[in-house]
Amino acid sequence: MASYGATVRDELRVPTRVLRHAIPGVYAGYKQLHDATLAAGMLDAKTKELIALAIAVSKECDGCIAAHAHAAVQHGATPAEAAEAIGVTFLMNGGPATVYGARAYAAVTEFYADSTGDGVARPIAPDAHAD
Repeated sequence: MASYGATVRDELRVPTRVLRHAIPGVYAGYKQLHDATLAAGMLDAKTKELIALAIAVSKECDGCIAAHAHAAVQHGATPAEAAEAIGVTFLMNGGPATVYGARAYAAVTEFYADSTGDGVARPIAPDAHAD
């Protein structure tokens, strides 16, 4: 059963595809910027995705939250790491961050559960993934 992150991605799939076909050059330019920006450099890709997730929360963008939650997990982010990044948005964005932060955390835990193969979305204790 799909939850927050997958639902948002599914809802946006068709309209995004239609717009991408209407303005392919714009999307190609954006993809080039996206890929160059999020490539590992002085900061690794996971850190950059967590930054993007935090900005998505501050911008209150459901599609961005779903995309960067998924990408952060793909790059190895844990729910505990995402929770800390989301926590910074509370400081910088106040009350709205508590709403969109909860959405972002739901998406991360969903994609994290999918990546671990058990399909159970649940909070992960901050010390559960200590290195």
